[in-house]
Amino acid sequence: MRVVVDTDVLLRAFDRSSHEQQRLIFQSLRKLWSENNELVTTAQNVAEFWNVSTRPASARGGYGLPISIVEQRVQLIERLGAVLPFSLRAYQEWRRLSVAHQITGVSVHDARIVASMWDANISHILTMNDADFRRYPGLTVLTPTSITQP
Repeated sequence: MRVVVDTDVLLRAFDRSSHEQQRLIFQSLRKLWSENNELVTTAQNVAEFWNVSTRPASARGGYGLPISIVEQRVQLIERLGAVLPFSLRAYQEWRRLSVAHQITGVSVHDARIVASMWDANISHILTMNDADFRRYPGLTVLTPTSITQP
C-alpha cells in the first residue's frame, strides 16, 4: 500500500525540539516500512515544507533555516519516497473537491494533497492533523499514534 506522508509529519521528523513527537513519528514510519508500505509525498507537501522551513523563526511557526539546509532535507525526503506531481487531472480533481466540499482559506492546500493522492490512486495519508482530512470520503487518515498503538 502507498501512504502519503503529510507536511506536518515531515517537519516534525526533522524537528529535534519536539522529541516526543519525533520519536512517535519515527516509530510509525518504521512500522509502515516494516509492513512493506511505500511512503510517498506530494509536490504540495514539499512546497509547504519549504515554506515553513525557510520562514523566519520570528514569523508564525517558521523555522528560519537557510536554503542550503532545507535543500538537503528535501533531497532526503525525495530519496525516501516518490514525490507525486500536481498534474492536470489533479488540478481538475482539486477544483471538483473545492466546490463539492466548499473549501475555503488554507484548506485549499489540503484539497490539493487529496487531489494528487486520488490522481495516483492513493487512499491513505499519515498526518498529525487528522481532522483536516476527515471531510473526504474514501480517504483513510492515519496518525502516528494510530499506527503505533496496538
